[in-house]
Amino acid sequence: MTILGNLTIQILQMLLVLLPAPLLIGFIRKVKARLLRKKGPPLIQPYRDLIKLVGKEAVVADSASWLFRAVPYLVFAATWVAAALIPTFATGLLFSWSADLIAIIALLGSARFFLALAGMDVGTGFGGLGSSREMMFATLAEPAMIMIVFAVALIAGSTQLSYVAEFMLSPAVGLRVSLALGLIGLVIVAIAENARIPVDNPATHLELTMVHEAMVLEYSGRHLAMIELSAQLKLLLYVSLIACLFLPWGLAPVGAGIGLHVFGIAAYFAKLAVAGVALAVFETSIAKMRVFRVPDFIGVALMLGLLATLLRFMSGSL
Repeated sequence: MTILGNLTIQILQMLLVLLPAPLLIGFIRKVKARLLRKKGPPLIQPYRDLIKLVGKEAVVADSASWLFRAVPYLVFAATWVAAALIPTFATGLLFSWSADLIAIIALLGSARFFLALAGMDVGTGFGGLGSSREMMFATLAEPAMIMIVFAVALIAGSTQLSYVAEFMLSPAVGLRVSLALGLIGLVIVAIAENARIPVDNPATHLELTMVHEAMVLEYSGRHLAMIELSAQLKLLLYVSLIACLFLPWGLAPVGAGIGLHVFGIAAYFAKLAVAGVALAVFETSIAKMRVFRVPDFIGVALMLGLLATLLRFMSGSL
């Protein structure tokens, strides 16, 4: 394939993670409403909300520094780059050499760091509360993520996502308990990192339970639009990561034709739909836990990652 063709597919990959991100949120809200026997908002409502926010004036507090204004764009850029690096419909893309699990974790950690700084920058109580809780959860979520990545890398022999996806499709992967533990742990981390139920409720603004919403409470207008789009991208990123690592079926191999790429896109949207339904059912059937129970919940993911790594060291057949 020519350089122009590879560049076109890479641009399509970047758009494929950006444009459907609000649609995934709208789909989850619609499914949750249907499960509660309600009509629910339209699927395109998140797009309307973003357009409305972009058209509004950004109100900035007098005590805010330049960092408060720059953070929404920094968070969006880091999240979009991390999401675009994950193979969604094809492997071996133009920038696949940089699609490393460690790099993705670093980008997500940088976005969290800047968002926590922005929450404390204005000096409000809610911002500091949300930032402190976010960093408390991160002290368990990031080590859990690293241990899960370590276990997968030991099995696949690499942290490069295209190589890992190809290995997971090969007969060499077999049936491994370590991968099952890693999958459960990664799902727990994804729920915690995206502030979903039972860790946080993105649909409410209760002072005593807010985590993510408390950090961004002072944002408005285009700044809030970038923050909201970044959060939507982050959810799609984790769904794409889980699909790439543990459900890589449908990914077009290197040098594949247009037909396989179209099939890969269709398979990717099918995976997003299944993940949206599963998340909606899970959130509808469970209640939000207390804030001080969240470290125990995320700690389960950390222990599963450690156990998966130990099992891989103890026996190559597990």
